[in-house]
Amino acid sequence: MGCPPSRTLSALLAGVLTATAAASLVPAAALAAPADVPAVPAAAPGTERWSADLAVAGGDDVNVRWSAGRLRLADTRPGRRTRPAAVGGPVAEGALLTAPRTLARPATRVRAQVTAEVAGGGGVQAQVRGWRAAGWTEWREATGAGAVFDRPVTRVQTRVLLTARDPRATASVRAVELTADTVATVSAATAGLAYRVFATRQGSVGGQTANGRVIQARDHFVALPSRRGLSPLHTGDYTVRICTTSGSRCEYAPVWDVGPWNTRDDYWNPSAVRENWRDLPQGRPEAQAAYQSGYNGGRDQFGRTVRNPSGIDLADGTFWDGLRLTDNAWVDVAYLWTGTGPRGVVGHGPLNVRTGPGTGYGVRGLAARYANVPIQCYVVGQTVTGPYRTTNRWNRLAGGQYVSHAYISAVYGGTVSLC
Repeated sequence: MGCPPSRTLSALLAGVLTATAAASLVPAAALAAPADVPAVPAAAPGTERWSADLAVAGGDDVNVRWSAGRLRLADTRPGRRTRPAAVGGPVAEGALLTAPRTLARPATRVRAQVTAEVAGGGGVQAQVRGWRAAGWTEWREATGAGAVFDRPVTRVQTRVLLTARDPRATASVRAVELTADTVATVSAATAGLAYRVFATRQGSVGGQTANGRVIQARDHFVALPSRRGLSPLHTGDYTVRICTTSGSRCEYAPVWDVGPWNTRDDYWNPSAVRENWRDLPQGRPEAQAAYQSGYNGGRDQFGRTVRNPSGIDLADGTFWDGLRLTDNAWVDVAYLWTGTGPRGVVGHGPLNVRTGPGTGYGVRGLAARYANVPIQCYVVGQTVTGPYRTTNRWNRLAGGQYVSHAYISAVYGGTVSLC
């Protein structure tokens, strides 16, 4: 895919934020206004600067509006459409997703300076991700030291998050200034990470996901407990492959929501980059540790008693149709953005994943629309007419399964060769 479509002060006090610490959604208590907002230092050679466009336009934005020169929450009242179960309480949240910016030269670090006003339980965060040959990196906090990528990126996208725990809370952003440059890189997650975790059915039909989708009956997506792997609406930039422990059924599905239990637990990452609970083994969700061994007093990040060890939520279609589960269960999950090699974008789906290169072969699962599937190579098989082409090409995926190329809208990350 060449380019995807893209907390507490007095209610009388509004702090002006010039972000200087990499953290979660910036609490209001941390935003006491300095006497003078420090000036942005002069650009070093090779540094590129730009301002994020905060004017809201398009379906990728969730519960935000641009008014009187500020980005604000459109609705500060917590409610069903803000999915309180996913954020651990009555929290209103919104997100602005900017258009990707093509850099003048590749960069390995992006920093953000945010000018914001918060009060009464509001919060603000600026995140970025970078594009490289194998696809998008995870979202990273961009304030303070900035986001550092293990390999140079050629495009940068910015996401601004706003939260409010009370309808009277203030959370508004006046400007986000970004710089991109090159520094010594750091190690990122190991390629091709996969772990066995407990899966629960999400349900919540008619509710809204963290990326703005209204959940449909028998929908196909998943939720992970960290925004680092959250895909923008109508993309599969972060896709997982979920399989039953027997391997009899699998589904490739985009990550469109945040949860269950926690929202800052990227447990698939090593402790060097994991957001929280760095003393836990890589691949162990905090909810699992809390439920099984009483970690963190048996509670999640919001203080709730953890009642199951879930590390992933499955939308109804993924749960019932993709994996054919009848109850919550342990599953094997591959976090595909941590891998390398070519990826195909499923443009029409859910698409059958078969054991061979033809419709006469058995179906082993599904690939949801927008999922980015890893293609090892291709073979010549049955000719199929689909929404993008008529072709006898079948793409072999990890595990020896196949999908017809007639349903793949784009391929990125490398050249696919004949098997």
